[in-house]
Amino acid sequence: MTQLELARQGIITPQMKSVAEYESLEVEPVRQGVANGTIVIPANTRHPNLIPCGIGRGLRTKVNINIGTSSDYGNIDTELGKLQVAIDGGTDTVMDLSTGGDIAKVRRAVIGATCLAVGTVPIYQAGIEAIEKYAAIVKMTVDDLFTVIEEQARDGVDFMTVHCGVTRSAIARLKQQGRVTDVVSRGGAFLIGWILYNDRENPLYEQYDRLLEIARAFDVTLSLGDGLRPGSLADATDRAQIEELLSLGELVERAHRAGVQVMVEGPGHMPLNQIETNIHLEKAICKGAPFYVLGPLVTDIGAGYDHITGAIGGAIAAGAGADFLCYVTPAEHLGLPDAEDVRQGVIASRIAAHAADIVKEVKGAAEWDRKMSAARKKLDWEEQARLSIDPERSRQVYRKHVSSGSACSMCGQFCAMDFTEKFLGITTRKC
Repeated sequence: MTQLELARQGIITPQMKSVAEYESLEVEPVRQGVANGTIVIPANTRHPNLIPCGIGRGLRTKVNINIGTSSDYGNIDTELGKLQVAIDGGTDTVMDLSTGGDIAKVRRAVIGATCLAVGTVPIYQAGIEAIEKYAAIVKMTVDDLFTVIEEQARDGVDFMTVHCGVTRSAIARLKQQGRVTDVVSRGGAFLIGWILYNDRENPLYEQYDRLLEIARAFDVTLSLGDGLRPGSLADATDRAQIEELLSLGELVERAHRAGVQVMVEGPGHMPLNQIETNIHLEKAICKGAPFYVLGPLVTDIGAGYDHITGAIGGAIAAGAGADFLCYVTPAEHLGLPDAEDVRQGVIASRIAAHAADIVKEVKGAAEWDRKMSAARKKLDWEEQARLSIDPERSRQVYRKHVSSGSACSMCGQFCAMDFTEKFLGITTRKC
């Protein structure tokens, strides 16, 4: 039985207990959240070394990182190195988006190397294998696709992005409206090409019950992908995006009826003033299902700094109710990220997630900041480093600019807190 089915029967699982302990919550609210679909715990029954992670309402905003080989770079060891950098940086989950080399071998290596929940996009492997078999992605058979989905489930994948909402009607809406950047989702593009070439409905939508059977058998959480997400500000919140979201709302309900855990993926590129509306739309249409957003990126001109544009949008999105942030690295739009790109991306997204958790009054979030402020008042540099989201970076910067006195080199003898402390007659610093 799945976590969702067990929760509905009033059963508290070890995974629910683990999530509650990590979040410093009572376990019953976690069980209730899983039961009503506002919390998911991606936990494939075949991932034995997994430390469960809860995603959803009332929990800390989670961060995902993407790694994976490409057709140009297929080194497994390099990707495992990036995984370790992300783990050290505090990521909550990882997705393997490999499209080059031995994709199955990479995935199994990633699952074996981490206790984090692992996600994939099965259409990538299915599409690449179709090229090898038939010399074209669009010649992939429906059975080819579902064979890959089941293979990945058996390997222990905890959550899968499946672009079920890329339907013929959504494509028609897209063509009728027109866009600046058309389709930027790789999985969405694969399926659109297949649908138009074969003049058939999306098999993930048409045979959704078949997908649900596989997911239920292994308790794979379905992450309903946003194949028509906007890839530019000009395309944000257009009819094609909303058409897909409406379909996803229906599919969320069908997944819940089948006992399958499900979350929904969202945009994409989006102006600041549209983010909150998009979050509220998803929550209303998709019955409060956890919302997993890429960024959103709040400007199109941040190439080389898109970890910053994504963090700005992510903080606003999570503050408005998004539950899960997919990191964006400085290499976004430019190339495959290296280890340093991964490090910067995960830290930027964690800052965004924490900023939102303060707004959402997540337990312990504001207290973390309060402790940091107290350490700053005391000019306790080691405690400040320990409390930093990236302690080693904090220490490096301080040592590089160390002052001859107790204050930092920015203010030196004119430190505001040091100065006012003398006149307020309050001694707080350690001797």
